[in-house]
Amino acid sequence: MPNNNGNNMLKFMRGVRNALKKLLEGAVILMMAALVLVVLWGVISRSSGSVVAWLGRKGIDAWFFLPRGQSKWTEELAIYLLVWVSLLGSALAYAAKAHLGLDFLSSKLDPAAARLMDILTNVLSIFFVCAAFIWGGLVLVTQTLASNQLSPILGIKVGYVYLAVPLSGSFILLFAVESIIQLLSGKTLVFQGEADENQMQTDAVLEKNLY
Repeated sequence: MPNNNGNNMLKFMRGVRNALKKLLEGAVILMMAALVLVVLWGVISRSSGSVVAWLGRKGIDAWFFLPRGQSKWTEELAIYLLVWVSLLGSALAYAAKAHLGLDFLSSKLDPAAARLMDILTNVLSIFFVCAAFIWGGLVLVTQTLASNQLSPILGIKVGYVYLAVPLSGSFILLFAVESIIQLLSGKTLVFQGEADENQMQTDAVLEKNLY
């Protein structure tokens, strides 16, 4: 019975992690698409401004709907979107174990010692994320909102922009705790995408052996 309860807990965690991963992926994709469009419009408006100025020097009245220069809001919005994409993307990368790391030492250890090192790495990550991202981020957001600081062009509260810091830290914390439980249980939990990729690789090997 305890073993069944443990398996049920791992299955529940697998579902939660897959759901969080899909949520993060969707958010990052949408923000990245918006970032591309904003930067593209900034380039187009800047180029259009040069064309309008050139036509003006030639005595030609440009069409009224052509931008007279780069839209002022594009650069600021692009910076804020980049901040959110970077921080949420870092949480997504942590969940997928895609961050850069040196595995030379752990690869030389026996499985039990390597697992212990992975647990220690996640514990240290939890301490850092709780101190810098979650606690530090919440202090930063609270103080910035209290000061009523506004962005110069868009006029939005900068504290809302800084929310990306504690939010990404919370996601990393959840993924780190899940990773520790996974390592302690000795069972592997994978994303749905990873499972599909592994299944595709297995199918390819079987097909190659058949023919």
